[in-house]
Amino acid sequence: MSEKNREGKRTARERMLAERAEDEARGRRKKKLIVGGVALAVIAAAVVTGVVVQNERSKPETPTAAPAGTIGDKNLVIPVGAPDAPSTLTVYEDPRCPACAIFEKEFAETIDQLEDQGKIVGNYHIVSFIDRAVGGKGSKYGANALGCAQDAGKFRAYHDVLYRNQPQETDDAFGKTSTLIELAKQVPGLDTPEFEACVNDNKYGGWVSAVQQDFDKSSYKSTPTVLLNGQPIYPKSGNEEITPANLTKWVDAANQGKQPGTASAPAPTATPTAG
Repeated sequence: MSEKNREGKRTARERMLAERAEDEARGRRKKKLIVGGVALAVIAAAVVTGVVVQNERSKPETPTAAPAGTIGDKNLVIPVGAPDAPSTLTVYEDPRCPACAIFEKEFAETIDQLEDQGKIVGNYHIVSFIDRAVGGKGSKYGANALGCAQDAGKFRAYHDVLYRNQPQETDDAFGKTSTLIELAKQVPGLDTPEFEACVNDNKYGGWVSAVQQDFDKSSYKSTPTVLLNGQPIYPKSGNEEITPANLTKWVDAANQGKQPGTASAPAPTATPTAG
């Protein structure tokens, strides 16, 4: 083989190797672009999903009907106690929330006393997000039934009954209107044809949704959320844990030098039953 031929073959081999290296480099660049494109697509999808969820959460809704005596923007709040009480106790609760039942078991009597003494007015936001988490309709139907009880002037008593008889969180017993109506029999004068129709027809379903949307837009993420004059006090206020005695102490401190609210007849209280 002549030197010229050897040189020609070497040049051809080098050219082939160079082309192969270029092909491999091109393949690596293409792979990176594909991987990068997939990652960007995933990120874009996540952003779109987040925007959709946020839009859903932010979607305003004005209920066509609200329970009697409700207050605030769009009438989403159920007040309990003297309207001119010097302090406001704001409570966000879900009828299926186990922690709310624990809170009510420990604090219901104290809160009732403070309301009856005109020291606080309770502002109740009945939310219903647990249905989204574990399925069912118990939160929504329970909240609607509480709205129906508010129409009858028996919100507080029925509220106490529901929490005393709350099923396990995953048990959707409150999703049956028959259960809610049966429990109403523990509140004297509540189980009427009007109440039963209100519960069975889910009369305040739109209002219940609006209350939940309002909660979604808030900075609060769990229940119970409890505020005294706008300041969180559950499970602590500063370094002090909430107890019935501390709650009373905090209310008295906030009310120092102020007159109690206008005296009114104590809200009805249901008779506790076993179970």
